[in-house]
Amino acid sequence: MAEDSPPTTASELLVRPATPERWEDLRSLLAPRGGGSDACWCLAWLLPSGEFGRMPGADREARLHDLVAHGPPPGLLAYLDGEPVGWCNVGPRASMGRLLRSTTIRPVDDVAVWSVVCFVVRSGYRRRGVAEELLHGAVELARGHGAPALEGYPVDTGGARISTSLAYVGTTGMFERAGFTRLTRTDATSGRRPRWVVRRSLVG
Repeated sequence: MAEDSPPTTASELLVRPATPERWEDLRSLLAPRGGGSDACWCLAWLLPSGEFGRMPGADREARLHDLVAHGPPPGLLAYLDGEPVGWCNVGPRASMGRLLRSTTIRPVDDVAVWSVVCFVVRSGYRRRGVAEELLHGAVELARGHGAPALEGYPVDTGGARISTSLAYVGTTGMFERAGFTRLTRTDATSGRRPRWVVRRSLVG
C-alpha cells in the first residue's frame, strides 16, 4: 500500500526499472503465492476492462512478461538491502487501455501525460517510505522518456489510515509531498474516500 506519512527512512532504498533480468523479482511481488486465476499481474489499467476480465491468470502473467521483455519498462521496482520490496506501475496514459476508456477518470486536457496507476509494497515494509521513493523514481522515468507531465489518481485519506486495498493508487498527501498539484476530483472513489487527478509538470 502507499503511505500517507513522510518516509521514516529511505537511505537504503534503491529504485530500478523493471527490466528482463528483474522479472523474477517482479514476479515475487505480484504473485507471492505463485499467482493463480485471479492474479491481477498489474494489467487492470493497461488493458480494456473486457479484455482483462476474459484473460486467464496465466495469460496475464505472460502478457506482463512480454511487456517487461520488450520494453520500455512498464514500471519500477524498489529494493531494500537487495530484497525486492515494492513496485510502481507507470507509463504513458495513451498506452493504458482502461484509462483511455474510463468514464470516471477522464482526461483533464490533451497533454500527453504519463500516469502512475498502482503501488505494491510488500507486507512488513510498509510505512517505511517505499511507495514515496517509487513515486520519485516514476517522475525521473517519465522525464527521461520525454513526458511533459506525470499524473496520478490518488485517494484523499483525510488523515485517516486506510486499507491496502484502497491505497494501491497512492494518497494525495504522498503525491503532494512529491510536488504534484490537485487538478480535479475524479468520479471514482476508494471506498467512501474521494480520488483526485494530480499532476506534476516535467518541463521548464
